[in-house]
Amino acid sequence: MTPDPLTPSKISGVLYGAAYGDALAAPTEFMRDAAQIRSRFAPNGPTTLHRGRVTDDTQMMLAVGRALLDTPALTPQASEAPLRREFVAWLHDPQNNRAPGLTCLKACRGLETGQRWQAATVAQSKGCGANMRVQPAAFISDAVTRAAYAQFQAALTHGHPTGLAAADLTVQAIRLLLDGLSPALLPTALREYAQAQREVDHTDWLGDLWTVYGAASPAAYIAQGWDECLGVLTRLERALNTNIPADADPCDFTGEGWIAEEAVATGLLCFLLTPNDPQEALRRAAVTSGDSDSLACLAGSFAGAHLGLDAFPAEWKGQIEYADELERQSRAFAEEKS
Repeated sequence: MTPDPLTPSKISGVLYGAAYGDALAAPTEFMRDAAQIRSRFAPNGPTTLHRGRVTDDTQMMLAVGRALLDTPALTPQASEAPLRREFVAWLHDPQNNRAPGLTCLKACRGLETGQRWQAATVAQSKGCGANMRVQPAAFISDAVTRAAYAQFQAALTHGHPTGLAAADLTVQAIRLLLDGLSPALLPTALREYAQAQREVDHTDWLGDLWTVYGAASPAAYIAQGWDECLGVLTRLERALNTNIPADADPCDFTGEGWIAEEAVATGLLCFLLTPNDPQEALRRAAVTSGDSDSLACLAGSFAGAHLGLDAFPAEWKGQIEYADELERQSRAFAEEKS
């Protein structure tokens, strides 16, 4: 009997890896020059967790994790209330002072009023807030539900179809790595997945969001998101076939990561350049001109899914903020899976 590759270490690796990347790159998030970052964090960029303080990326990932663990059945009706509750709680958390995204703030204020989530969401936004928090959805066993939930949690705040598709693509990348896929095969597998999803509309989860966005039809709405993701996957594949210097800015190849599809592509690029060296992957993400903490957050989840928690420095586990909640969720998801 083949052993199950989805181990507790890999589950922990996804969550802790995200937080590690977030904390390591947090000081460089708004530094726009890679050379300046290397100079400030000589010689090659940040390599420590800087007291382990994370940003809204980890806070919202943990909110999604709590919501998922508190959902009695993975249906649209049962999933909405826990996500709404957790997002509103995050909105008012005194620790929500880490430069949170304006889209998330606006949408969560709308969710707090009790209006339909399709009215609360920011319909034209595809910011990376849609997918920098989606990691816990990768632990859902059923593939169709996993994709639908990934898109649904994004849709509550980001109504642009590319935000939904990029969140789904992020979860698929994590899940493929959790299931043992070789990183070398990941870009092709993701392209095949994106092509297969172009006509898959989770209407039972998304309702009339396509009309709120202003698309001609549900099919046109969902296809637009996947087409934009396919475009950035082409850039990723081209970058991986380029001899990228160690001091190059990954954002120059796949985008700065402020928008969802570029966040997943550049996070993947940082991981795939050194798939067996997670510290180097996080450093590459931190030394960027773009949304460094989100890029490193995603790169850390990819590395953790591939290598497990033990691949990161052991001392980081005691340094990271929200360590108790990271450990609680890691154990809970591992128990649900077993």
